[in-house]
Amino acid sequence: MPAVKQILTLALLASSALCNSHFNGLNYNPKRQDGSCPNVYQVQNDLKVLRPYTNRLRIYSVHDCNQGEPVLRAMENTDWKVTLGLWVNQNDSVFEADLNELIRLAGVFDFSKQVDAVVVGSEAIYRGEQTAEQLAAKVLKVKSELAKLGLQSIPVTSSETWPSYYQPLIDAVDFVNMHGFPFWEGVSIDAANDKMFDHIHDLQAAAKGKRVVVGETGWPTAGDNYGPAATSVENAQKYMQQFICRANQENIDYFWFSAFDQSWASTNNASNVEGHWGIILDDYVTPKFQQPLYLCSDDKDHSYSASSIESTGSGPSSNADNANNANNGYNSVYVNDNKGSADKSGFVAGYSASQRCRHSY
Repeated sequence: MPAVKQILTLALLASSALCNSHFNGLNYNPKRQDGSCPNVYQVQNDLKVLRPYTNRLRIYSVHDCNQGEPVLRAMENTDWKVTLGLWVNQNDSVFEADLNELIRLAGVFDFSKQVDAVVVGSEAIYRGEQTAEQLAAKVLKVKSELAKLGLQSIPVTSSETWPSYYQPLIDAVDFVNMHGFPFWEGVSIDAANDKMFDHIHDLQAAAKGKRVVVGETGWPTAGDNYGPAATSVENAQKYMQQFICRANQENIDYFWFSAFDQSWASTNNASNVEGHWGIILDDYVTPKFQQPLYLCSDDKDHSYSASSIESTGSGPSSNADNANNANNGYNSVYVNDNKGSADKSGFVAGYSASQRCRHSY
């Protein structure tokens, strides 16, 4: 009996480690360290590294680097889900190229199995490259093209910063996909989550019943501070802890920004932080944060110390662990992992955090 009890204890610790390392989704750019385009084998390796953390990714363009095809190919015959992005800027030919590639990919892959949403543009209004009316028209065009392919059940949205999500765009999308970064508002870490949820609640009021999903949020671990907003691993993990626990409590879906540090990212902005938002370092394998990534109050019955997990070898705490966990049975703690399906509100049924990490021992 002592041996059985020890096995159950270790299993519970492993389950707790995974549940407290889980994200509803991660933003993902599959480009390599030097900015070069990925192949399917590199994407497959990325999925193995990310599998202990999520099985949902969002990409920003299917045409740029032709990244849509290797991502969809790598996810074939798996329980991975992807939100496909179409890039939008001031040049409409960029959007048209992405839309044409989306249509082509729909003829190659079974979108009903892997694609949970399509996002038309990312902060194009915020950058001053589109009006709300122009972007809304593009959303409606994508909906029409998907309907022609019999894919009208796939929800279509657009991603904008919280103050740029104007009513014409809200009216056009199936769900509101907002970006919010208290760091870029110069808010201290102690006030950051209240600020973020104020924005969420304001958009929920404006959305008139449409679901509000957080398409991007996070906190940089390095680079220059932005006023009272200070970069550090500790602050990023504090923001993660507070945001995810509250999002779970309020049943708010989200994609964390981001999967990997991006050494190729632009430093041409007010603060040189762009390469430092990932949960994995820019070698694409090494976890940045100690376990547990976060611990919510409803996990108190399964609390444990990071040192106890490390001493037992449980949890995705090393490069080797990350690569192996995808195939060693850890998936069993994710309830409904292979049963999620998107509805038009943007909520992925079977993918709520409370279900996904509910202990059953």
